Parts: sequence; C-alpha cells; structure tokens
Amino acid sequence: MTILIEQSDHFGAEVEAKTEPINERELVLDGGFLIPQTNSFGHMFRAYNDAVSERREGVENFYRKNHTYQSVDFVKKMREEYAKLNRVEMSIWECCELLNEVVDESDPDLDEPQIEHLLQTAEAIRRDYPDEDWLHLTGLIHDLGKVLNLPSFGGLPQWAVVGDTFPVGCRFDESIVHHKYFKENPDYNNPAYNTKYGIYSERCGLNNVMMSWGHDDYMYLVAKENSTTLPSAALFIIRYHSFYALHREGAYKHLLNDEDVENLKWLHIFNKYDLYSKSKVRIDVERVKPYYLSLIEKYFPAKLKW
Repeated sequence: MTILIEQSDHFGAEVEAKTEPINERELVLDGGFLIPQTNSFGHMFRAYNDAVSERREGVENFYRKNHTYQSVDFVKKMREEYAKLNRVEMSIWECCELLNEVVDESDPDLDEPQIEHLLQTAEAIRRDYPDEDWLHLTGLIHDLGKVLNLPSFGGLPQWAVVGDTFPVGCRFDESIVHHKYFKENPDYNNPAYNTKYGIYSERCGLNNVMMSWGHDDYMYLVAKENSTTLPSAALFIIRYHSFYALHREGAYKHLLNDEDVENLKWLHIFNKYDLYSKSKVRIDVERVKPYYLSLIEKYFPAKLKW
C-alpha cells in the first residue's frame, strides 16, 4: 500500500498516492466484495489533488527527496544494512501490536491505528476467499515493514520507508508520480541506468530487479530470510504492493517473467482490498486474534529476526 504520512521533523514531508477514479465495472471484486464509492470521511479514495490540495507542497517535497535519493547506490546500502536482521527478535503478532501505536494521521481514508487497517484488509479478504488462508495472513502482515520508521529499527526518514515504489537501475518510467524530480537523481543521466532495460534484460524477473527501498522490500526480506512457508504469490504481494507503476499503470511489464505474470493476478485482487476495505467500523481484535495466531504459527517461526 502507498501510505501518506505527515512528518514533523526536518525530513518533513507527505507521501502522495495518485488518484484514479473508481471504475464502475470494477465495483464488485471476484469474491463479491463491494467497493464503496467513498472512504470513511466521505471523500474519494486516494483523492489528494482536490480534496487536500493544501498538502500539495508537502507531497512534492516528499517526492523531491524520494526521487533524488533513491538511487542504485542507496538501495544497495539499505539492502546490505537491513539484510543483517540484527535489530529486534520478535513474533509477527508482537510486530502487529507495535504498529498498534502508529496512527497515520495524514491518510485521507483512515485515522485509526495501523492494526485496524491490517485487520480490515485481512478480514475483507477472508470473507470473500475463505479457503485462501495464506492471503488472509498476507493482508495482516503486508505493511509491517513500516517499523522502519521507529528508532529501534533505524528511524529512517519517510522518503526511505513509504510512497510508491519503482525499479532503480533502469529508466524511471514517466507514469511514476512527480517524475520530474528524478532529474536530480544521480542515476538519471548515468548511461548504465537510464535506458529502458538499464542493468536488466527482457523478462529477467522482478526478483532480479532492485526496487526503491522501503517497507515493502523490508518485510519481504524479513519473511524470506526467516523461512516463511507462504507461497510465492504472498511474497510477491508483500514486496510489490506499492509498485503502482506496474499494477496500476502497466509499466515495466517487459521485466516480468512467467511467475511474475501469474503472481500479478493475485496482486491485482489484493490491492483492491488493501485500498478499499478501510472504514470506521472497528475490528474486534480479541475475537479474530486466535485465528490469525494459528496462521502465523502455520507459516512462520515463533520468533523472527528483524
């Protein structure tokens, strides 16, 4: 999910998600989930440009930093640093509770603790896909990588944690929001990185592509290195749910291999639940907790290295 978070320190920024009108033909998902026309505040989902136009300066400031600093060298540095998984040891549910104290105050669709969004996503999927328990758990954990914001996880600035993600090491597609700020990126004029394929090749597979660093790639890394038994589609969703240039705009498909193409189908399903399941209806955490604890036990070790 692309997240909008207001930051009060010197990194101060807000993260924009592009607005797309709801397609009437897509109001009902495959499983029967009815997409609401408005969010819990009566506005269009992800409607930043009109409803909250006063945030535009902060949004652009965020993407100016994000697009300037998210380079090949930066991503390599972050991957190397966080691959150590030496910051915290805790369970998946403990991480969920850690996020319970985080309220995304500038998310236009929800002002509840983050665990509310995780459970709303998971429960909406569970109702429509009751036999796909791996997808229920994916809904619960997909945003846990946002712990990167917390001091014990490095306290990374917002531009290194949230926002739409994109490949580095090849040309920045023009569908990426605020594309103009890539001109300040050191990779922009590097002939090794500024062509359609850059350092990649046709159908090389997204697993071989470096994405801009953030909560998506971090949670993927945590799950994979802690030997989760979730299927590849789940890991794909976790890693690329903020890759809107791909799953919303259709860019970068020349890099997909056959497995990516299949997994993208699940990401399209997941994204609608991720985006449209937000509401002011609270989830009874204690009621659903035993079910999700059983899924965590099924797909993850008791304690994970983060």
